[in-house]
Amino acid sequence: MKDKVCKHCKLFVKGEVCPICNMNSFSRTWKGLIYIKDPQNSETAKLLGITVPGKYTLWVK
Repeated sequence: MKDKVCKHCKLFVKGEVCPICNMNSFSRTWKGLIYIKDPQNSETAKLLGITVPGKYTLWVK
């Protein structure tokens, strides 16, 4: 089974609330995977609007 992803910020989440946006709207339908270690120095993170390090998806339904 696929991991759950926050529909708002696209972060992979293990708990019941997203630690970034504090929402609880999740999906298991996603595509693409990206790890961001240093969002301040990452051009990809800036393009995607990611400000917190973590594991993200590129697309979520």
